[in-house]
Amino acid sequence: MNQDLTLNLAVFALRTVTGILFLFQGYDKTFHVKADGIISSFETEVTKKFFSRGFLKATTYLSSYIEMIAGLMLLAGFGREIALSILAVEMIFVTVAFSLIKPMWDMQFFFPRFVFIITLLILPEEWDRFSLDHLLKLF
Repeated sequence: MNQDLTLNLAVFALRTVTGILFLFQGYDKTFHVKADGIISSFETEVTKKFFSRGFLKATTYLSSYIEMIAGLMLLAGFGREIALSILAVEMIFVTVAFSLIKPMWDMQFFFPRFVFIITLLILPEEWDRFSLDHLLKLF
């Protein structure tokens, strides 16, 4: 198989899987679990001491919508660099939040998503030809 095609398919697969993961994570947090459910499962004496429930609720909604919208953008291949950058920053905040809640937290769901985001940020955008961004550049 042509090496360029292989690279393009690899980036497409990685971007698509990453988009699906974030889209459904954000969707689930927004419409199924909801902010109160998320807050109650992570609320500790530390978070109660430093953050109001209103602040936690607002940041939970913001995080959920960021994940859902950026995931959709990645899935479509639209605004790839913007979506990846926003998700990278959001993941830094998630790391800080989880570390405040429990310094030795389980990274089984976080780490693969983080690696996917960093990998996509490192890979050249030119290798992502099966995307809406690439299609729009042709016109």
